[in-house]
Amino acid sequence: MPKKLFVIGVGPGSPKYLTDIAKDTIRQSRYIIGYKYTLTTIGSIIDRNRQEVYVVSMKNQENVYQQVHNRMKEGDYCTIPFTGDVNFSESEVVDRLFEIFGDDNVEIIPGISSIQMASAKSRVPLDKAYIVTFHVTGDIEQKKSELVKAIIDGKSVILLPRPWPANPSKKFMQSDIALFLKKNGIDISNLTVWVFEYLTKDDKETVFKGKVVDLEEREFSDLSVMVIDQVKRQTYLHFD
Repeated sequence: MPKKLFVIGVGPGSPKYLTDIAKDTIRQSRYIIGYKYTLTTIGSIIDRNRQEVYVVSMKNQENVYQQVHNRMKEGDYCTIPFTGDVNFSESEVVDRLFEIFGDDNVEIIPGISSIQMASAKSRVPLDKAYIVTFHVTGDIEQKKSELVKAIIDGKSVILLPRPWPANPSKKFMQSDIALFLKKNGIDISNLTVWVFEYLTKDDKETVFKGKVVDLEEREFSDLSVMVIDQVKRQTYLHFD
């Protein structure tokens, strides 16, 4: 039986949003690898007496993934949890895990994402919105152009901004987005915006609602989601 890797989404931050299959997968794994914030979400499920737990960062993750893969014996299970849904904003890491473990040995288990939570709280349906993540290390210029077009076309937008503490010139947070849209001819004084921070964390969650112009020079957490609300409600009564 080959080594098995489970890549799972564990929700935006509250253990309440963990799925049963995610819990079962964590419990059956000998190895757990994750970022500090993500491991906190699943802390009550981990049994450190029988499971080996590795905390990773962007700097050391490659070495840890390789190290654990080499340590694993045939039939061993490893779980790598990601905050939110592993299928959104994590492809750069997941693609590398496919290379290390082999496609046939990796199983992806989706989770509840901050995008879904922001959609529900703002009442902006996913099927009426342009959804984009800037939380990537690659080039984002094409995505920025698509963002402008979506707003001009009257679409709502749900997005993850891009924090970059090590190089502020590469960040694209809420205030940067507001200035970018204004420079590209968007009237940001009339655009309704929501910003959700620390979604599902009862003691930390915050909600901001205003106009995009209000975001200028305003700072938000790295763990935030932004919604530009241009939704026009339609019910089945609008159609024949």
